[in-house]
Amino acid sequence: MNIANNCVVAFHYTLTDDEGNELDSSKGKEPLAYLHGHSGIIPGLERELEGKVAGDAMKVTVQPADGYGELNPELVQAVPRAAFQGVDQIEVGMQFQAQGAGGQVQMVVVKEVSDELVTVDANHPLAGQVLHFDVSIEGVREATEEEISHGHVH
Repeated sequence: MNIANNCVVAFHYTLTDDEGNELDSSKGKEPLAYLHGHSGIIPGLERELEGKVAGDAMKVTVQPADGYGELNPELVQAVPRAAFQGVDQIEVGMQFQAQGAGGQVQMVVVKEVSDELVTVDANHPLAGQVLHFDVSIEGVREATEEEISHGHVH
């Protein structure tokens, strides 16, 4: 069966950056399963998997616009240290949940800390990066009606 909309696809992957550093992998785990055509994985990778079959293996390069987006400088903000009530020690690299302008919850990463301000970044950690996937397709099947109506694999 070829990968197409409303198929459940299971695949193993290794994700690396431009320097070849491994960023993520499914090695030693279950394959990642998603419902094709329902935005379960980044668009650039999903597009490259279209039409493939179980047993296929490929290397895929995804540009930022088709991955996690370009870096948005508006998502980097300096906020008063007082906004972190109850947190005694704030360090670069720490992650916090914050409320976005529309009320949605978003993750932010601390980029810089001073006595008065904490600079946080709400960009996805992989935003702005070219992503390199080494993929092997382990299985492809028709999705159930329930999976299609829910928009994800069960």
